[in-house]
Amino acid sequence: MNARHRRGPVDDPAAWPGKAVWPGKRLAIPASSRWLGAVLALAGLCLAAACGTSPGATRDGQPTADGRAAGRTGTAGTAGTAGTAGTAGTAGTAAGATAGQPSGPPAVRLSQVRTADGSLVTVATFSGPVQYVLHDGSQDPRPPRPVLLHAGPAIGTAERSRLLAAFNGGFLMRSRAGGYEQEGQVFRGLRHGLASLVIDRSGHARIGVWGIGVPVPGESVYSVRQNLWPLVMDGKRTPETDKWWRWGGTVGHVEYVARSALGQNGAGELIYAASMSTTPADLADALVRSGARIAMQLDINPEWVQLDTAAAPDTALTEAIPRQVRPATQYLTGWTRDFIAVLAPAATVGR
Repeated sequence: MNARHRRGPVDDPAAWPGKAVWPGKRLAIPASSRWLGAVLALAGLCLAAACGTSPGATRDGQPTADGRAAGRTGTAGTAGTAGTAGTAGTAGTAAGATAGQPSGPPAVRLSQVRTADGSLVTVATFSGPVQYVLHDGSQDPRPPRPVLLHAGPAIGTAERSRLLAAFNGGFLMRSRAGGYEQEGQVFRGLRHGLASLVIDRSGHARIGVWGIGVPVPGESVYSVRQNLWPLVMDGKRTPETDKWWRWGGTVGHVEYVARSALGQNGAGELIYAASMSTTPADLADALVRSGARIAMQLDINPEWVQLDTAAAPDTALTEAIPRQVRPATQYLTGWTRDFIAVLAPAATVGR
């Protein structure tokens, strides 16, 4: 075992190798990473690995016919302030992939990338005018007003008839890896400089750095999932990907574990990448090779990394990642953690 692969309690930051970050500490930005500027100016960030218990759905997500969950229009957390609701952060210089709705029929393109060190990374590109729905889990994150949410811990009947894929979200809220907003409700304040999946009221999604490119003035922000800083920027993996210990506590405190990430290419398509044994750098390389211009890490460790896909809407789901732990039906029966559903537009179903 490499000397860096020390063992200890997964949720004990003091046991993590290298310069880990936990509440009360500030991330040291090396000279090679200064170009990220505000992106890495993170305070109070705990990279604890995701932990939880067995699934238990408490609500049934029921989006409207066009895939948009009904609910009030909300505002994002004030940039740089955690735990409070406020106005959206001021957009800075645009960073990330080109925004725009991809053309062509809705589909999921699966492929595999073998990295230089041997990691096998599964890549799913969501093409065409697909729509995205962010679901909260039965245990995490905890909604401030559950009665107002429609997309809960299980995929509902209306979504099921249009479902193309579903994949895991990010770290537990207690990990302080970023904010979370769903259907206009702010669960945890959004933070300036963090990589963010932003979904508007039509179900269109894009990835950007909060406060540095997203949101743009007038953007209809409906749901946001943040998780750490970017893996990929401007089509290149970021220098921080070489420091694997900064991307979350892992089971056994080893470098090669189950990891997942989400990127976006220049055409506006989202690209999910995951492996049951890989590194942050491998994920970034696989996404770059698949065309990603920007990317963010999602959840890590075997229990949480999951991608399920269907050949066509309303057909059986298949586990897409080799050696995936959770069954393909997990998001249908209900799950403890947040996840993202990928839907075909209602107008295309049944054609």
